Amino acid sequence: MFAQLPMYQKQGKSALNAKLDKILQFSEHLGYPEKKFKSIHVAGTNGKGSSSHMLASILQEAGYNVGLYTSPHLKDFRERIRINGTTVSKTFVINFIANNRSFFEDHQLSFFEMTVGMAFDYFEKHMVDIAIIEVGLGGRLDSTNIIFPEVSLITNIGLDHTDILGDTLKKIAFEKAGIIKENVPVVISERQKETTETFLEVAHSKNAKLVFADDLVQLEYETDLLGAYQFKNIKGVIASLKFLEEFLIQQEHISDGLKNVVRNTGLLGRWQILGTKPTIVCDTAHNKEGILLVLEQVAKQNFNHLRVVLGFVKDKNLDTLLPLFPKDATYYFCKPDIQRGLNAMVLEKEAANFGLKGLVYKSVAEAQNAAVREASASDFIFIGGSNFTVAEVV
Repeated sequence: MFAQLPMYQKQGKSALNAKLDKILQFSEHLGYPEKKFKSIHVAGTNGKGSSSHMLASILQEAGYNVGLYTSPHLKDFRERIRINGTTVSKTFVINFIANNRSFFEDHQLSFFEMTVGMAFDYFEKHMVDIAIIEVGLGGRLDSTNIIFPEVSLITNIGLDHTDILGDTLKKIAFEKAGIIKENVPVVISERQKETTETFLEVAHSKNAKLVFADDLVQLEYETDLLGAYQFKNIKGVIASLKFLEEFLIQQEHISDGLKNVVRNTGLLGRWQILGTKPTIVCDTAHNKEGILLVLEQVAKQNFNHLRVVLGFVKDKNLDTLLPLFPKDATYYFCKPDIQRGLNAMVLEKEAANFGLKGLVYKSVAEAQNAAVREASASDFIFIGGSNFTVAEVV
């Protein structure tokens, strides 16, 4: 299926089916599994993955059987579909594909449509109490947008996938707001002046109660997801929980859930510490707003010298990303091992235009090894630029 179905991770925009007709047909073929469990729908540019894992962890601590659908995966396809932190079994994946293969091929489904259908079918068959469903890309025309959730959550909005979603925050917000359903409450994690009006207009048109998390949540909690930027996500998560009227969630569940996200859900790649002496940290941030937040976190660390292992995909606007990186760091340019990976020599040339200096390496592993070899115990090594760069080191 990796080889045969159109896949955004590998091909980019050409793999997308910007309509819901095929996933609706697939849902009918499967017996409408998404209608047989409760759900929370999570969209946004930055923070939707972390927020989804936080929600799942808290609900697990409260004793519920919790499904979690996220994308993309880092190491193993099965990371996308979990129940109580355990990935979908190999047997289920194999049988699901075998049983539905002719449908995939006859209807020319995309890889993402296939995976969404698989997740919904798995959650129904395992009778989850609730599933946290993360949007893949955008929202309005995303394959996950056939669910009717208990509450919708929209996190930070930033300039990402502008060739698909639009070139302004307002246009992108409109696509994300497409997950807002008739009479279903919606929580906005972060109030942004460029997007507020759009969210209010769409919510009003759907008769959906809209709340901004800052207006509803004042409490502060700790989380094992490192990085100060997670506190914006926490507010959206806690505000969303307030709309789960049929679920008993106590303060201790929230506190314990936020402290044990990684243990409960298996989340990878969010300010993940890979080593000490030198400190090595990776993060999957891959757009302007996300990278800016992560680099602010890097700047707060104590170190002698910063070394950055950096690799992007081809469709990123480097003119907006590279100026964010500090000029006094040493760079190790590399190409993620996928078709969409940006040639490391091209990256080195572009980076030089912004005063970023370093050498080119044949792979992410070689770049990481070089950084570690040249670093002193008091240096800090950051690895990032793309999900796919991080996937090769976690």
